[in-house]
Amino acid sequence: MMTFALAVVFLLITPGPGVLSIAGVGSGFGYRAGASFLAGLFVGSNLVALLVISGLAALALSVPYLRTGLLIASVAYLVYLALRIALSGSKITFIHKQKPPGFVNGVVLQTINPKAYVVNTALFSGFAFWPQSLLTETLIKLVIVNIVWVPIHVLWLWFGVTLRRLQLPARVQVTINIAMALSMLAVVGLALWSQR
Repeated sequence: MMTFALAVVFLLITPGPGVLSIAGVGSGFGYRAGASFLAGLFVGSNLVALLVISGLAALALSVPYLRTGLLIASVAYLVYLALRIALSGSKITFIHKQKPPGFVNGVVLQTINPKAYVVNTALFSGFAFWPQSLLTETLIKLVIVNIVWVPIHVLWLWFGVTLRRLQLPARVQVTINIAMALSMLAVVGLALWSQR
């Protein structure tokens, strides 16, 4: 069980669309908007977990044209978001919208987030620790994932809000934007590589 918990920490703390976007919302719009978006990410993350656990994700992804369509939509959105981050100039506001992204945006982002499916598949199909009951093991895993998920995402929200307040020099801000964008593109690359 401890190995599973460590795997959850390492898989969730690495930059992906969820944590990068929550940092972006925090940076661009502050805590209040970030909390609404965070709630959406939380619901979306658990929805993806349920899709993976139930096998519906595997069933949907077994249809070649559907899998390809979902992959293209996911990659297109993530590349778009990475470009918005990279091209945001010297201001650290990763997401430029007059209306802040909210709950629904968080849910949608997680449901098209390829990293969410990869992470949940790895966590729920591996790391067996309760051979007496798969149901009990799955429920314990869900609890552990959520116990780790919440503080990690709150930390990324805090990070985004803190960046907003720092008023860093333009060169540093541009470097941060590009690093965030490259992280997003790395996620896209991993998604494409996993489909080979």
